[in-house]
Amino acid sequence: MHVLITGGYGFIGSFVAERFHKEGHQVYIIDNLASGRKENVTVPHKFYNLGVEDERCDEIFHSIKPDIVVHLAAQVDVAVSMREPRQDAQTNILGLVNMLEMSSKYNVSKFIFASSAAVYGMNEQVPLTELMNTEPLSPYGINKLLGEVYCSKWNDIYQLPTLCFRFSNVYGPRQGTIGEGGVVSIYMQQLMNQRDLNVFGDGEQTRDFIYVEDVVDGIYRGAIGEHTGIYNLSTNTETSLNELIGILEQLEQVQDVHYLDARSGDIYRSSLDNTQIKKDLDWLPLYSIREGMEKTHAWFRDHHTPVAADRQAEQSQDYRHWFTLLRPYAENLLAFALIVFLTRYGSHWSISADIDFKLVYILVLGVVYGARQSVISAVLSSGLFFYEALANGRDWQSMLYDPEALFMLAIYLFFGLVVGFVSDKHKRESVYIHNELAAEKERYTFLSHIYRDTRKIKEELQRQLIGSKDSIGRIYTITRKLESLESEEVITASMDVLENLLDTRHISIYSVNESNHMRLLVQSRQSGFMLPKTIHLDDEPHFRQVIDTRNMWINKDMEPNIPMYSMPVVHDDQVIALISLHEPSFEHLNMSYENRFKVSVDMISASLARAFRYEGATRQDRYVDDLPILNEAAFAQLLRTREEARKLHNSDYSLLILQREQRTFNELVMLVDSIKRDSDHLGMLNGLPVLLLSHATTAEAQLVIQRLHQYGVSADLQMEEALYA
Repeated sequence: MHVLITGGYGFIGSFVAERFHKEGHQVYIIDNLASGRKENVTVPHKFYNLGVEDERCDEIFHSIKPDIVVHLAAQVDVAVSMREPRQDAQTNILGLVNMLEMSSKYNVSKFIFASSAAVYGMNEQVPLTELMNTEPLSPYGINKLLGEVYCSKWNDIYQLPTLCFRFSNVYGPRQGTIGEGGVVSIYMQQLMNQRDLNVFGDGEQTRDFIYVEDVVDGIYRGAIGEHTGIYNLSTNTETSLNELIGILEQLEQVQDVHYLDARSGDIYRSSLDNTQIKKDLDWLPLYSIREGMEKTHAWFRDHHTPVAADRQAEQSQDYRHWFTLLRPYAENLLAFALIVFLTRYGSHWSISADIDFKLVYILVLGVVYGARQSVISAVLSSGLFFYEALANGRDWQSMLYDPEALFMLAIYLFFGLVVGFVSDKHKRESVYIHNELAAEKERYTFLSHIYRDTRKIKEELQRQLIGSKDSIGRIYTITRKLESLESEEVITASMDVLENLLDTRHISIYSVNESNHMRLLVQSRQSGFMLPKTIHLDDEPHFRQVIDTRNMWINKDMEPNIPMYSMPVVHDDQVIALISLHEPSFEHLNMSYENRFKVSVDMISASLARAFRYEGATRQDRYVDDLPILNEAAFAQLLRTREEARKLHNSDYSLLILQREQRTFNELVMLVDSIKRDSDHLGMLNGLPVLLLSHATTAEAQLVIQRLHQYGVSADLQMEEALYA
């Protein structure tokens, strides 16, 4: 199977990826690397770097056609959800809805959503069952609960199988310090760094800690199973923080434990009931708290980074930040010092070269760094101009009225402002173009990956088509159902053939008789797809046109509530049935699809003609004394066919036991045959004459009984329990 894991580089997601790979499935990962790390996943997989709310996810789903989606991507910090609820909803709601929409659009077979014990709120009636009230306290818990509702409704509305797991406090290797199970990783890191442990409260508050591999096992069992709904995924065991610290003391030396004031809003006791998941998914937690802590401790010990190295890295990053910030000012001052030097010691040379180095200085700083540094350089140059004039014996008061001096100051300031403005504008445009180019390159790279994936799948399908017998075998298996010599079996099989060859669940087959009516024989079993059992041809001119012309009819005007394609089934130059295709998908509105429909109906017509010829040749073996009533064997075969049609296509039928009363058997048979519908059948069952009513419910059968009574024929409804007793 193709398994798509959102948040696959995260703590839980990385273990899920490893498990599905070990089970032989193809793994695909969507992660924006906000908290996940690529090094967490070492098994072969395909990675897409984008958020779950990104519209480009459609390209991924279209390319890989995932069978399973495990949605783990989320904002998991409760504090962040309280501080920035919009950011929390961006991922936890909009991202979820996007994944649900894509999953239903591309026919994902199972969608798994990671919920949380946070949906229960302050409820301490441990253990908490799935049926208890949910009162989340934070936007994080609210959005998780809302996510469960979305999954449930997508299951109901779009028939997308969804499974929600309410995790208790998950812990294990690769875990960060945020989230609901973060206390274990916090304590582990404090132990590695030889720091004291802090406990808020008396330490007797309990949590339901579950090891990450037990969580992954539950997810995998849910993915391959048939169950949907909401399940607690937990150990159903309370472990206090004091007990947790006691286990840690046996694994690592604890410096000291400080008991601080309890935090408001903290739950004192927490445990989730896992009875339902153990029963339905045959799942059990395999790791005790001690075994899980030992494995977690070993991982943290192997991947520990000393505090000194972390601080050195932080200091190095701070130095780089300040260096980047102060560098333009330092270079500005250095350039100004160079101008001062040239002014004082190179004045003779600068005069002979007719160069004003101060303008060059302003121009260079403005081009390189923009308006801020160019304005500073203009101010410094103006100051240097005043200093030179005063050094040459000028009076500063007279300079304020000197047009030449004021003109030079204006030139410096004008150059500083204009060059800086032009430079900043150019830089903004360059940045914009650079960002646009980077975005297009990113999109090109993304689409290139999608194209390569799609090309790979296409080539694989082509190899299967050319080099294997699977596709040919599938077509042969489908069409082989039409080889029956029983007309009723051919009609029932026709529905399966059409649905598979045409890839639709909106097919109907009506019988056509000389009474200007059509009677429904069978239709696709699809939710919301309901058709009338009887159609009067005068009310449906398009059907009349098909029968009169005996050609395929196409609803070119796209008129609502009528089929898109209809085609007659012809036998002995008579239209005996009408096959219609309702509501095809948009991509099927083409000549190729029309031709496929026509060829399929032609195959069915040929199969029915063969069956009718066989039934005619064997009539004396099928009917009683050449009367229009099937014998026991032939009628039993007909009943088996109708029962199969009911199971596959919800095609109802009813049986009426006929009473002879004062009539002879022959008189009864001939009378009932003259008044029954063409789609109904007379037959012998357990030595009694019976009438099979096609597509008739119990209520409709009662109407037929009343009609027979008007002709002096008594009939009783045969109950199904008695039929199979």
